[in-house]
Amino acid sequence: MGAQLPSARGKGRRAPMADINVTPLVDVMLVLLIIFMVTAPLLTAGVPVNLPESKAKPLDQDQEPVQISIDEKGAIYLDNSEVTEAGLGPLLEEIAAKRGEDKPQIFVRADTRLQFGKVMRVMGELNRVGLNKVSLVTTPVDGR
Repeated sequence: MGAQLPSARGKGRRAPMADINVTPLVDVMLVLLIIFMVTAPLLTAGVPVNLPESKAKPLDQDQEPVQISIDEKGAIYLDNSEVTEAGLGPLLEEIAAKRGEDKPQIFVRADTRLQFGKVMRVMGELNRVGLNKVSLVTTPVDGR
């Protein structure tokens, strides 16, 4: 009589499992999706401004622009910090002096309900300190 060869299924041996449990992967992906959905709106500009509409094309930019926002009440914000109209000039002079010949791009975001004179005073300060790369930010019109 011959000896019996042990089979793959005999004596407590198991066949390798070919299934992958994807439930933990789906759970992690759903949590990440929720996190991104909650944080994405917070990453937009910090000052709420009702921008005018325009059919202009978006600009190409090499570096991070300096944003000046003016809300409907006339409050002026340099990036996300509020400044007075009198204090805007020295801050802009400091920005112009730091950058030297490579002047930064300035984005002016002004509310549609704002008086035009306030925007022109800010534009005058920008021109006075030599920051001439100025763009007015608008909301794109749907029918491009």
